[in-house]
Amino acid sequence: MTHQAAIALGQTLRVLAAAPDDPAAQVTPDVVIGAHTDADALRRVAQGAAALTFDHEHVPAELLRELVAAGVNVAPPPQALLHAQDKLVMRRRLRDLGAPIPRFAEATDPSDVDAFAAEVGGRIVVKTARGGYDGRGVTLATDVAEARDVTARYLADGVAVLLEERVDMRRELSALVARSPFGQGAAWPVVQTVQRDGICVEVIAPAPALDPDLASAAERLGLRLAEELGVVGVLAVELFETSGGELLVNELAMRPHNSGHWTMNGALTSQFEQHLRAVLDYPLGATAPIAPVTVMANVLGAPRAPEMSMDERLHHLFARLPEAAVHLYGKAERPGRKIGHVNVIGAANGSLEDPAYVAEVRERAVRAAHWLSHGEWTDGWNEHAR
Repeated sequence: MTHQAAIALGQTLRVLAAAPDDPAAQVTPDVVIGAHTDADALRRVAQGAAALTFDHEHVPAELLRELVAAGVNVAPPPQALLHAQDKLVMRRRLRDLGAPIPRFAEATDPSDVDAFAAEVGGRIVVKTARGGYDGRGVTLATDVAEARDVTARYLADGVAVLLEERVDMRRELSALVARSPFGQGAAWPVVQTVQRDGICVEVIAPAPALDPDLASAAERLGLRLAEELGVVGVLAVELFETSGGELLVNELAMRPHNSGHWTMNGALTSQFEQHLRAVLDYPLGATAPIAPVTVMANVLGAPRAPEMSMDERLHHLFARLPEAAVHLYGKAERPGRKIGHVNVIGAANGSLEDPAYVAEVRERAVRAAHWLSHGEWTDGWNEHAR
């Protein structure tokens, strides 16, 4: 998807891919096959490039620092990216900046769980400080004993452990912003994200029934963090909206993010184009939405792949929902895997304040994504009936 934006900007991408059939490797002729932990592969992919950027945060910081020392323009720079790589580093920095965050502690021994539980007086979330995503490395402990056992298991695996209070929240939000080396910032409307089993399944843009002052505060927070951390490119600030109407920062991502996929069809500038604009230090694009609401639904691999081919599923989807904008990633289907997403844009005469309007757009997006995943319609419709 970044490559699609690069073509429109007259740019070319060289991709570091683990295998020739990786999604990005399928759409560019300039591919370096190698691991993101391989210093030689990183040097080869960066050779002669105007900038080196990322679609995940897992490239070791020490290798990125070596590239910077060799004159490579790494964006975002490793000192910024570290806050998306290490949750303990992120939590401590955000605390120092006065950003709103849940109470937290590092656990170096299982007994630390008891002290933290006494401090917060409630349920605990146990996280690995590094490497987790889509619910991996995150355990919502049901009690102190489970939190202690999970902490012991993580520590035995040799990973740093973060303890957090479990937040009484209304919903999850995401503030997506971008920042250029020049210092220009831009923010899209704050969106609501819907999670299932730790995986984002749906995004509603903008977030419905969000207090305007709270929305403005979230956008300002995203822009401030991008500046304070020295981000170059897109920054997603994942937020909890608490039951008391407050915002707390959950996690950071310094790259185009799942919560921003709606921008491909629902905003004047997509997150992918904006990321490239920022990395290349171009003036940033306008971020206004083009409709009262856009809903993104992820296409997740079904427990059992349908016998019907994806091509035939697309045929029936377009016949029934021609307005659905489909983005497939070129990935093999397997249970729970993100293999694509669908964007559905609401009618221009609708209103975000109308729950029935928002619900109708959501239903179409979810129905389309489920059909592509499972080969079955959520409303029982028979595509072969006459």
